Amino acid sequence: MSPPKDTSVILTCLRAAMKDRRYVSEPLAAYIVPSCDAHNSEYLAQCDERRQYVSGFTGSAGTAIITPNKALLWTDGRYHLQATKEMDDNWTLMKDGLPDTPSQADWLCSSLSSGSVGVDPMMMTSSAWALMADRLDSSGCQLVAVETNLVDTVWGQDNTSPQPDRPENPVFPLDIRFSGQTWQAKVESVRAELREKGCEALVLSALDDVAWLLNLRGSDIAYNPVFFSYAAVTEEEVVLFLSPGQASSQVTGALKSMEEESVEVRDYSTVKDYIRSLVSRSQGKVWLSDTASQGLVALVPHKRRHLKLTPVCLMKSMKNQVELAGFDASHDRDASALCQYFCWLEKHVDKEEVTEVTGADRLEKFRAEQEHFMGLSFPSISSVGPNGAIIHYRPETETARRITRSELYLLDSGAQYRDGTTDVTRTVHLGTPSHYERECFTRVLKGAIGIASAIFPVKTKGHSLDSLARVHLWQVGLDYLHGTGHGVGSFLNVHEGPCGISYRLNLKDPGLQEGMILSDEPGYYEDGNFGIRIENLVRVVPASTKFQEKSRTGFLTFAPVTVVPIQTKLILAELMTQQELDWLNTYHQTCRDRVGPLLKAAGRVEALEWLYRETQPMG
Repeated sequence: MSPPKDTSVILTCLRAAMKDRRYVSEPLAAYIVPSCDAHNSEYLAQCDERRQYVSGFTGSAGTAIITPNKALLWTDGRYHLQATKEMDDNWTLMKDGLPDTPSQADWLCSSLSSGSVGVDPMMMTSSAWALMADRLDSSGCQLVAVETNLVDTVWGQDNTSPQPDRPENPVFPLDIRFSGQTWQAKVESVRAELREKGCEALVLSALDDVAWLLNLRGSDIAYNPVFFSYAAVTEEEVVLFLSPGQASSQVTGALKSMEEESVEVRDYSTVKDYIRSLVSRSQGKVWLSDTASQGLVALVPHKRRHLKLTPVCLMKSMKNQVELAGFDASHDRDASALCQYFCWLEKHVDKEEVTEVTGADRLEKFRAEQEHFMGLSFPSISSVGPNGAIIHYRPETETARRITRSELYLLDSGAQYRDGTTDVTRTVHLGTPSHYERECFTRVLKGAIGIASAIFPVKTKGHSLDSLARVHLWQVGLDYLHGTGHGVGSFLNVHEGPCGISYRLNLKDPGLQEGMILSDEPGYYEDGNFGIRIENLVRVVPASTKFQEKSRTGFLTFAPVTVVPIQTKLILAELMTQQELDWLNTYHQTCRDRVGPLLKAAGRVEALEWLYRETQPMG
């Protein structure tokens, strides 16, 4: 990795801004820089990478807090190693998730006796704002809205590049053969929910909610086919807030209807004026997501707020039949690209220097040859040996490790296709793995199978299943510091709420329901040695049970969506039960049945042979 970024000048300028009366009414005792944008996006456009700019830490999750004499960064277990390597001596790492690490609010309350803690209200969700404000109030401090983002005022003063402009890339309609439902039908479903909840309007601020509702896609944020926008739905109108240059005739045409209503397109910057107008001209409740920014929510009087998971969030998590068929088709093609890559890698690893970067680039080329390919769904985590222990590692050309036959190779990658989004992790050894590596791998695999073969009542919370993935690691004193599964969008964000599987309790989890797509990805990571993760996407489907007629709710299980072989060389058969071996053999037959015909039709003879060799049944 590159040496840590020198943040001294940035912090000096930021601390001066914290006292500047042009931005604050009184000097701030602390300033919070979250890792999000005005839409609470996980992945950010470069202009919104404020926490990365001030700290040097490039991971996707974390919060920076700057005081007149300290700079601290909270991030979770996925990023502890990475943050240690990327931040300079100005920063203190606060390891979120460890028992002795105080929360941000606890640290502020114990470190500050009084004073104002500032944050841009568009960069903090209303729910996070309420919790932080209450906690600070109890200790004599107060949370204040700083309308001008202080990082924006100092960006570039350290003689680096200026803050990038906000992207306004073309937006395009998603054809009904991929979406499976018209935007008009989706809007009617939303209106039914509004009537049921007694609300007069829904304001959407999450970019993927807007894209899904109106069957539009874009490319304003790398790896995520979304565009900067808001949307509002009332009984009388549907309004899309979008930068004028992005509303092409193709988009406006798709949003118009000769017989039904049309979507009104307004300037992106006018959303606050619209909410103010909505509030002033009626008395009804306004539905906003509980992840909407404080900056938007504060425009609606307390009694008129309905702050809950949006109906769109749940609707898009339960895929329709067209979307489910698209997931299968896109994953079949994606698996053929991975089979070609691993076959190529085995043949070339001794002949030429293949690094973490050049390997990932080669895989992208194989994917780009597939029908409906639109790009990657996240930066490939191509990691060899000790780099595999850095859970969200991003290889760099200058420091990329060579892929060899002597170390484990962990590859977590995915792609965006018009008919689906993929996310798959495979850990392989191209030589002779140690017995210890095989035991760790087998215990991870047993956890993955435990989730994949689970049977559970309808609407079971994902939290209830998490220990199934960990129990075989726990038996020998091992564990991993990340969730076990996340929802996945349909040609949308690779991480999609509200469902998931995690040791952390998610109070917004609506429970697992038919049609949801999740990842199943246990792992094990040993600092300085190796990383292991096995990740499949799975679909929630009805389960057939012995006493089915006695169930009031019905039971569910998972069906595989990902169809990429799992390396049997790394498995200790003596640790596997017969039931687990049967699951693996059935899974590998599914890989053959779904991917084999594609490789054969494409004339990929060597990759087809590789597929059959890697899916030989285990006894």
